[in-house]
Amino acid sequence: MPNTKDNILTIFGEQIKPGESKEVNFDVANLHTSTPVNVPVIIERSKKPGPIVLFTAGIHGDEVNGVEIVRQLIAKDINKPKCGTIICMPVINVFGFINLKREFPDGRDLNRVFPGSPLGSLAGRVAYKLIEGVIPHVDLIVDFHTGGSGRFNAPQLRYSKDNENLNDLAKVFGAPFVLYSSNLSKSFRSTCYKLKKPLLLFEGGKSFHIDDIVTNTGVNGCKRILKHLGMLKTTFKSSKPKKDCVFINDSKWLRAKFSGMFKASIAIGSYVEKGDHLGNITDPYGKFNYIVKAPNLGYIINVNQSPIVYQGDALFHITTKLK
Repeated sequence: MPNTKDNILTIFGEQIKPGESKEVNFDVANLHTSTPVNVPVIIERSKKPGPIVLFTAGIHGDEVNGVEIVRQLIAKDINKPKCGTIICMPVINVFGFINLKREFPDGRDLNRVFPGSPLGSLAGRVAYKLIEGVIPHVDLIVDFHTGGSGRFNAPQLRYSKDNENLNDLAKVFGAPFVLYSSNLSKSFRSTCYKLKKPLLLFEGGKSFHIDDIVTNTGVNGCKRILKHLGMLKTTFKSSKPKKDCVFINDSKWLRAKFSGMFKASIAIGSYVEKGDHLGNITDPYGKFNYIVKAPNLGYIINVNQSPIVYQGDALFHITTKLK
């Protein structure tokens, strides 16, 4: 149950009573111009008790697709629960979001400094405030991310193999794929795991880009989770996933053997056989054409959409072992 006193939820010094809606300022820091920078935290509480669910995005400032998913939850009033509490933080790394950069102004990746420190770097201080000010109160976190620049991720959930208690929730969410991946040191996911706070990490699309299919997958997944928890209002419909999610034990990157112009010929999420034609690397002069072939059977869960690649660049992420 919520970590509250007299059923009053306190976030960053602000009290939110049952039945209240409140926008709380996550006071990050001032710009170098002395302009204050606040990260809005949108909190909606039902009068009826229930779980506290946190939706986060924008830990990396260039991953705008996740921001769009949480924005839609707010704009469509999906975040107003039938019971319990929903907290939305659409843009955690507001500095990166302003400049469309992955990192903080101090050059640090916010997702590599958790749990942070009150006396550390700017990124570390933000991480510390989030972990201390919000996470103790929540029962479930859904954190939205995208692929890197030019590399498009199929919609997927990620958590560690030793966290299989999330399997049922993952099936409810209904993303096409679930990838078991180790917790990265000092990441938000790793820290929440150590605090015994269940977290579903959603990956989909690529940075600097908003994709309707990925966005719809994320929004529909959130609605299914909320319905499963009894929190989704009856005014919203929650459709079942068209297909069962595929659980992935292992995967690998297929890298470019040559530099040149690259074009993928396989759709994201496709199932391929060993030797299938995945794409081509060519030169600008029409003298060279290398066919990229599948090294094994599996699903393609990431495709490099950059037109230019160098030797060693990741082209495709392909599954090697399913559950």
